[in-house]
Amino acid sequence: MGTEIKRKNNMKKRQIKNDMKNNTSLAIFETHKIRRHFDEKTETWFFSVIDIIAALTEQTDFQLARNYWKVLKIRLIKEGSEVVTKCNRLKMMAQDGKMRETDVANVETILRLIQSVPSKKAEPIKLWLAKVGYERMQEMTDPEIALNRSRAYWQKQGRSEKWIQQRMMGQETRNKLTDYWSESGVKRGEEFAILTNIIHQEWSDLSVKEHKNLKGLKTQNLRDHMSEEELIFTALAELSTRRIAETDKTQGLEDNKIPAVKGGRIAKNTRKALEEKTGKSIITKSNYLPNKNFKKLK
Repeated sequence: MGTEIKRKNNMKKRQIKNDMKNNTSLAIFETHKIRRHFDEKTETWFFSVIDIIAALTEQTDFQLARNYWKVLKIRLIKEGSEVVTKCNRLKMMAQDGKMRETDVANVETILRLIQSVPSKKAEPIKLWLAKVGYERMQEMTDPEIALNRSRAYWQKQGRSEKWIQQRMMGQETRNKLTDYWSESGVKRGEEFAILTNIIHQEWSDLSVKEHKNLKGLKTQNLRDHMSEEELIFTALAELSTRRIAETDKTQGLEDNKIPAVKGGRIAKNTRKALEEKTGKSIITKSNYLPNKNFKKLK
């Protein structure tokens, strides 16, 4: 029991360390993921405006939320509102894994923005904004709090305990790999996405985009809609990649492409052997979307 608690704490500490390294993290409002950035000089949180808009309008389609903000910006400018001018532009991780500029705003500006969007979520978001800073301090002093919060989020989404455990373990494996990439000179964003896609293509015979298309996903995170088996093979591929990279002491993007191929291939060979034995495919089009056209994972 003590070993398990220690492992969980170490896993969350690593995640917090990565967040602090980038001054960036995700916050959760109900089912919506809100990107945010902490400015150390001013000790101020900046939130993605489009993500806030999506939460206010209860919109799951990123493009529709972006279009809503585009139209709203024009109206606010015409009205002489200072909300738009008080927004900043920062690079944040986009759905495609690349760092892209997007509009961000501090809490004061977000609160003013909320007044311009008719929404029953206005008051809940105001309360949520007041909590996020306090929760950040809690998580830094007690990693178990953040771990439990993540677990509660997945439970609310209807995930099984086995799935949640595998998702969290897979994230720890992923964090160790990206730590190595960062230390070996691979750039976050586009270069991380390139290597990730190589690994995924090797083990699954599908690119990340093709796998998302198979599951009927658009802006959603692919791993959030994987089966337990898909999560396990993704973790195996990434674990193998890191071990090979560490052994070969690879540096930079081009060098790290080699262990990405080799690591992914190890998982592919294991997948094919299991599929041959069971007669069942590991790769599935099932997802957790409330969509009748696709089989829902259980």
